[in-house]
Amino acid sequence: MADAGIRLVVGLGNPGAQYEQTRHNVGFWLVDAIAGHCHESFRPEPKLHGDLCRVSIGGADLRLLKPSTYMNRSGLAVAAVARYFDIPPEQILLAHDELDLPVGAVRLKQGGGHAGHNGLRDTIAALGTRDFWRLRIGIAHPGDKTLVTGYVLGRPSEEDEGFIHNALDDAERSLPDLLAAQFQLAMNRLHRQR
Repeated sequence: MADAGIRLVVGLGNPGAQYEQTRHNVGFWLVDAIAGHCHESFRPEPKLHGDLCRVSIGGADLRLLKPSTYMNRSGLAVAAVARYFDIPPEQILLAHDELDLPVGAVRLKQGGGHAGHNGLRDTIAALGTRDFWRLRIGIAHPGDKTLVTGYVLGRPSEEDEGFIHNALDDAERSLPDLLAAQFQLAMNRLHRQR
């Protein structure tokens, strides 16, 4: 399985219109963009605790997931979909907001801790491993930890939103590499940006 590419991209976020445009939902923004560019749409799958979409990229099959649980219960949906489609953790990519990166930076890595991110924390617990891939989408830090909750649940400025969308475009362009298990190539490209 070591040379197997990504088969599931999970966008982390919170369901509901009030959260759609918030920094915490940039993972949803990514999977929505991928689905839109592939002319596919998400369908609610209540038994799997999320909205699912199936796309084909360069002839490879890829599933997209938006958990319908709140962020701190994301692992429920990730584990349910992984079990249902028999997808090992090494073939799962979680896209999430990252306070420790500047706005618009995007980084790819496998494994690691949760750094206080509740969506990652719950997914690690639900899968029983840290070995899934992460696409860390920079939103920057508000400067004071007491401001973090309001900040991530707030909407970015127009300028910052533009930087984030550029980062998501870069991430989307790296998908063929990720599906082909060309992880180092994808990292080299993404980590050169901004």
